[in-house]
Amino acid sequence: MQKGDQFPHFVLQDENGETVDSKQLLGLRYIVFFYARDNTPGCTTEAVDFTTLYANFAMRNVLIFGVSGDSVASHRKFKDKHGLKEKLLSDPDHEFAKACGAYGEKKNYGKIVQGTIRKATGHAQRVLDGMVSHFKTDTAEDLPF
Repeated sequence: MQKGDQFPHFVLQDENGETVDSKQLLGLRYIVFFYARDNTPGCTTEAVDFTTLYANFAMRNVLIFGVSGDSVASHRKFKDKHGLKEKLLSDPDHEFAKACGAYGEKKNYGKIVQGTIRKATGHAQRVLDGMVSHFKTDTAEDLPF
């Protein structure tokens, strides 16, 4: 996706089997990050980093959603095992990730493969920094309350 693109609508189940519909999030600020698989080293680091910074997002009323192709049950175990605070959404066919440009062809150890396109290391901090920078330019008219 590029700046200014319309964010795709989604309806996905969270780690508790509850449906999250982006239409219900209208007017709210939220972050969606994509990761390849529950309990893999890089993905675990990324998810734990978002949890570590969770209070920084929460005090700005920003929700966090992690999305992968894993099942609801896998997400529940992953969240419990690592004490994650963000919601984890199941995108089993990767349709939402594809619509966002976060799933497709990529190079992995020199080979072209299909998978989640991301850079995990430091991602949560970069998102927080970008969000804080963006908020500094908000005016009273831009605030949702």
